[in-house]
Amino acid sequence: MAPRVHFLTGNANKLREVKAILEPAIEVRSLSVDLEEVQGSVEEVTLSKCQRAADIVDGPVLVEDTALCFNALGGLPGVYIKWFLTTIGLDGLNDLLAAYSDKSAVAVCTFGYSGGKGKAPMLFQGRCPGRIVPARGWTRFGWDPIFEHDGKTFAEMEPEEKNQVSHRARALDKLREYFEQNAAAA
Repeated sequence: MAPRVHFLTGNANKLREVKAILEPAIEVRSLSVDLEEVQGSVEEVTLSKCQRAADIVDGPVLVEDTALCFNALGGLPGVYIKWFLTTIGLDGLNDLLAAYSDKSAVAVCTFGYSGGKGKAPMLFQGRCPGRIVPARGWTRFGWDPIFEHDGKTFAEMEPEEKNQVSHRARALDKLREYFEQNAAAA
C-alpha cells in the first residue's frame, strides 16, 4: 500500500503536477485550507506552513512554497512572486529587468512534509536555473510563460517534459526518495 499525504493547496495546477509526479508511489489527497504565510525566506515560510498544516490535519501533510528569484535583483521577487504576478503581471515582471543585462533567474520549490501533529517538518527543495524572457506559450499556469529553461519556457513544454526538469519535479524527487528510504515514516 502506498503512503498517503494530504497536500494542502487550493491551486488545481499545482495539485495536478504533484499527483502526476508522485502517484502511484505516494497517494496524494488534496485539502484546500488557507494557511497564513509568515514573511521570510522560502524555508521559513514553508516550515511555518507545514507546522500549521500538521496541527490542523493531525496526520501526514505536504505543503509547498515557490519562489522565482531574479539574480539581477538579489533574489527578488522570491517568495513574493505570487503577489508580484497578481499585481504587475507577466509584462511587469519582465519590465523589472529592463535596466539589467542579466536576465538569469532560479525557480525554487520547497516542499514541507510532516508526519502529523507534533512531528517536526522536513524540507525538500528543488532548484531550476533559467532566464526571464517575454511571454511565450500557454498562459495557464502562473509565470510559466516567462521562465525559460534550456531554450523553452515552461509554458511551451508539454506537462510530461516540464515534470522531468522543473523545480517542483526536483523537489518531489527528493521527497519520493525520502519515502522510499523511510517506508515506515509514512
